[in-house]
Amino acid sequence: MEDKTPKRRESISLTSVANGLENKGAELLESLEEGRTPGNVSSPAEGGDSWTEASPETSGRRSPWPALRARRSCREHAQLFRWICSGLLCTAFAAFLLTASILDFQRALALFVLTCVVLTFLAHSLLKRLLGHTLLRCVKPLGHYRLRLWFERGLALAAFLGLVLWLVLDTSQRPEQLVSFAGICVFISLLFACSKHHRAVSWRAVSWGLGLQFALGLFVIRTEPGFITFQWMGNQIQIFLSYTDAGSSFVFGEAMVKGVFAFQILPIVIFFSCVMSILYYVGLMQWVIQKISWLMQATMGTMATETLSVAGNIFVSQTEAPLLIRPYLADMTLSEIHAVMTGGFATIAGSLLGAYISFGIDAASLIAASVMAAPCALALTKLVYPEVEESKFKGAEGVKLTGGDAQNLLEAASNGATASVKLVGNIGANLIAFLALLAFVNAALSWLGAMVGAQELSFQLICSYALRPVAFLMGVAWEDCPVVAELLGTKLFLNEFVAYQELSQYKSHRLAGAEEWVGTKKQWISVRAEILTTFALCGFANFSSIGIMLGGLTSMAPQRKSDFSQIVLRALCTGTCVSLVNACVAGILYVPRGAAVDCTALLNATVGSRSFEVYQCCRWAFQRPSPEVSRGALDVCCRFYNHTICA
Repeated sequence: MEDKTPKRRESISLTSVANGLENKGAELLESLEEGRTPGNVSSPAEGGDSWTEASPETSGRRSPWPALRARRSCREHAQLFRWICSGLLCTAFAAFLLTASILDFQRALALFVLTCVVLTFLAHSLLKRLLGHTLLRCVKPLGHYRLRLWFERGLALAAFLGLVLWLVLDTSQRPEQLVSFAGICVFISLLFACSKHHRAVSWRAVSWGLGLQFALGLFVIRTEPGFITFQWMGNQIQIFLSYTDAGSSFVFGEAMVKGVFAFQILPIVIFFSCVMSILYYVGLMQWVIQKISWLMQATMGTMATETLSVAGNIFVSQTEAPLLIRPYLADMTLSEIHAVMTGGFATIAGSLLGAYISFGIDAASLIAASVMAAPCALALTKLVYPEVEESKFKGAEGVKLTGGDAQNLLEAASNGATASVKLVGNIGANLIAFLALLAFVNAALSWLGAMVGAQELSFQLICSYALRPVAFLMGVAWEDCPVVAELLGTKLFLNEFVAYQELSQYKSHRLAGAEEWVGTKKQWISVRAEILTTFALCGFANFSSIGIMLGGLTSMAPQRKSDFSQIVLRALCTGTCVSLVNACVAGILYVPRGAAVDCTALLNATVGSRSFEVYQCCRWAFQRPSPEVSRGALDVCCRFYNHTICA
């Protein structure tokens, strides 16, 4: 029979309450981790302790919680376990690389080169940590003022003589390169004339920035390893971006992805943004940005904050790069803020880079333009708005880059994809608005022009005349200048997205072997003009970006709103000139690549469709006397193109 006698409630000691409520479970776990076991329980009145130290025999004989002992052991030897795991992974990777190299070294060459690059940076970090202070003590005597002054003067003289020698030897075969060099001189002279403080210009920053830009261009455009490297990177990015079709086809359907612009191009922005967010979470982006920033800061003498922001613009957009230095924006000088803005206007975002590559724009030129723009932006911003205030960021210490708000890899991927939705909507809305506005402006101009007998008056026609000297100074052939000037005007007054889309159409016409002229309208431009235009369009410097820049910076530092508004137009002009100087450097260095086409063999073979090579060979055949060209070759050309000889 159940006992219904009410039980007496246990009393609670006031001492126990004062010291906090007891948690026997937590005490048990803590005591077991410390090696104590439950002992004889004695009453509190007797002053006894309910826990006793376990003797070694007892601990070894009976272990009620083996998992706790294992966890304690793992905690004590965590560093050793990390070293063992790292060693096993490195050994496995070395075995994999060795096996792949033995089986097919050409196929494993890219992995081998990447491994060598990583090992080089790891060795540099190790030597810096072990021997950094010793090397600094050794080179400290060389930092004497007079020695440094003579070294800088000697280096400047050697650079000047090398440039003169380069121009004499290299432009003797291609005089059009001198036009590009003259364009650099004109743009720099105009910027110096508009400088805020002429006497405070840091010529060290200007010369080193332009020198780094020229060195990067020389490596990418002229040297075989640099050209192959960037060409390989461009091809890999194209292959990587093709994986977007898997997600796009599942969501929108394969037919929609292949036929509709919004479903073909815009998903690439989402995919690329997701990947960039993952790279940012694992710390790779911060590491690359810091290395590039260190190189420019060490050579040009710029401040840590502005250099980090400009280096970040190579990979992220004009509003995302300032987030790297958000805590420091409120204390930055006007010159440093001008550098941040110019870096944003002079480059493009990595997510949009994938979209432009998908248009068919040359990937190697886009990547090179983005990298070369960073030192040029710092150089020209110190020419236009030199530093006259005392900066609070003399060194890199104290300027730290965060890893974002994501807690794990999946959250980082999701955040990147989610954040790109706004960017995709912004791109689509701007395309609809600007293309509709352009059509309206062209219709209005055509209506006005018809009143005075100029029926073909349009926005593109006005730009082709107004900006034709700018295109010519870049080094573009005069017959291609009207088309390039139209694209420059589209980029400046609308945006670079529309301009790159139009450039891709000209390129597709050329590759398809279309006629160069249809009436008075040019259908395509030369390969040199395409490359130079790719460099000139690579930047956010357009009037629609002013609001984006001001909105982004003002949200980070509202107290500096008046300062941002004061210098944004100057930064826009500087960013535009950065892209033009970039194109001029490409014009100096560009040389045609690829073997010449054997037109006789090509035309005598069975040709089933038109191409750019067929067009070139047919134009050559139409210009040659009949004995040099067979009748069959002329019949092939007359099947595709109209010419008087065909009659």
